[in-house]
Amino acid sequence: MSLLRKVLYPFSVLYGEITALRNLLYDKGFFKSSTFNIPTIVVGNLSVGGTGKSPQIEYLIRLLKDQFKVATLSRGYKRKTKGFLLASKGVKVADIGDEPFQFYKKYPKITVCVDANRVEAIKRLKNLETPPDVILLDDAFQHRKVAGGFNILLTPYGSLYVDDTMLPKGNLREKVSGAERAQVIIVTKCPVILSENEQFEITKKIKPTLYQTVFFTTILYANFVKSSIKKIEISALKEYHVVLVTGIANPKPLLSFLENKVASLQHVKFADHHDFSKQDIKNIQQQYKSIIASKKMILTTEKDFMRLSKHIDTAFFIGIETKFLSHQKDFDQLILNYILKTFKENVKSLHD
Repeated sequence: MSLLRKVLYPFSVLYGEITALRNLLYDKGFFKSSTFNIPTIVVGNLSVGGTGKSPQIEYLIRLLKDQFKVATLSRGYKRKTKGFLLASKGVKVADIGDEPFQFYKKYPKITVCVDANRVEAIKRLKNLETPPDVILLDDAFQHRKVAGGFNILLTPYGSLYVDDTMLPKGNLREKVSGAERAQVIIVTKCPVILSENEQFEITKKIKPTLYQTVFFTTILYANFVKSSIKKIEISALKEYHVVLVTGIANPKPLLSFLENKVASLQHVKFADHHDFSKQDIKNIQQQYKSIIASKKMILTTEKDFMRLSKHIDTAFFIGIETKFLSHQKDFDQLILNYILKTFKENVKSLHD
């Protein structure tokens, strides 16, 4: 064990015990968890960093939006506003945060709102003139004030929560036992080809309870990059010299994807949800101008594009989707069964 790990270890133990006590107080009813008669689907993780929550939320939006009135509820990380805010015409990325802004732009027929107080936000959503049928709670697994009706826990293939340790030594927000609150565990960011045997071994390692189901997903990149006005096929990027700008937790999969698809690649890396300064923009543009080629571009992720495009309107982005390696229909059915069961219970309670 390195000296730094030895120094951090006692703090990790202390943090683990504090979060465990907090969960125990919620489990025993000393702290109140609010329940709602509207279907509430929580997507979250045990660790800090990118586990693929936004692509999973978008998967659920696509699954449900044609059958139900869907709302997403996020904290609105790094937004410049406070309190409850519904996304509407004229809203800016600074008002609600990059990921909610992305949901709003891509799926204009759903309701997108932000509020750190999820309990109050759900009450306000229910009181809307056209209330949602289903609420998707983004990154709310540790938000115990709301008792999610259906909890989806994400863990990345290359960094399973069972292999991690508590903050600050590791990346866990709470002990591994917290995973027991989930109905579904999804291993995200898997290789496109993952044998059934390896899936079985990972599932054994995770040790799901009898009432939990484990699924495996991978990242599916779009077959084109897109700017505000133009679209270019991925196959055409081999002629382009690219400045890749990322402000995400783990850009490695994207770097690997682009590695052999572009003429050259320069990576400008920022922290997750980075708020681009004037100097950042100047540096990016200088790096772009220094490329002596007729075909060149500034490329970023879809999430970063929400913040970057207001400064560089010629930037392109590449979109991603979650793809289930197998048993996608089983996952879809679990979600639909939960929603329909909640509807039936609500109807029954009205008649009792």
